[in-house]
Amino acid sequence: MNKIFKFSNLYLWFMFAVLYLPIFYLIFYSFNAGGDMNSFTGFTLNHYTKVFGDTRLMIFILNTFILALLSALLATAIGTLGAIMIYYLRQKSKRQLVLNLNNILMVTPDVMIGASFLILFSLLAIQLGFFSVLLAHIAFNVPIVVLMVLPRLYEMNDTMVTAAQDLGANYFQVLTRVVLPSIASGIMAGFFMAFTYSLDDFAVTFFLAGNGFSTLSVEIYSRARRGISLEINAISTLMFIMSLILVIGYYFIQTGEQRRLNRMAKAQKGGRRRA
Repeated sequence: MNKIFKFSNLYLWFMFAVLYLPIFYLIFYSFNAGGDMNSFTGFTLNHYTKVFGDTRLMIFILNTFILALLSALLATAIGTLGAIMIYYLRQKSKRQLVLNLNNILMVTPDVMIGASFLILFSLLAIQLGFFSVLLAHIAFNVPIVVLMVLPRLYEMNDTMVTAAQDLGANYFQVLTRVVLPSIASGIMAGFFMAFTYSLDDFAVTFFLAGNGFSTLSVEIYSRARRGISLEINAISTLMFIMSLILVIGYYFIQTGEQRRLNRMAKAQKGGRRRA
């Protein structure tokens, strides 16, 4: 048993090394005074100053964050309501069918999603640009939100809903004052996941961006095709730091939510003992 445990730990550290060493290698050379990644000739911040001085690139970064924020907000709202609908479906067969359809979208390749939306928008004569990319990002983010919110619904205490209805609360009051606060951590998790997926999406955006709109991932791809530039390393480093900040923020939100639930559980136990 100990050998299996040691082997699993060794394998875990190996996988972390495979995943993170290329990232650290890229970050290391983003400070290279030379113009390539062959040898480190000295420390410099010139590549970062070039990134912030590139007006065109700043527009793409702004486009990326606006797109990610809007798509995450709308997908979170739609996905949360969809998860609640799935949870309250009475027939188990229908609930499982809808959930399976949702899961299929999770495993569908991005290239297929992008191509199918391109065909759809072409048939509907919708001009490719910000609006078409936004619709596609909302579409592939909704299943993610559903999967984040559903487990919180199954953990929710249904007696609170019944008690609220017995006290005269209508459906909107039950939703806003009982259900949504109970699944708040799942909603936040869904938002952060949707924001992250939209932030670094390339395939779907590449198909639907058109000529007048682009995002950071598409711009990095087009620059990388022209040759390796350490500005790409600098951009990637900044995006990695941004993702790290999001993960840390989500961790603190989850920790705070867990502490709040623990305090509520202790308060309930204390009330039962006094009773």
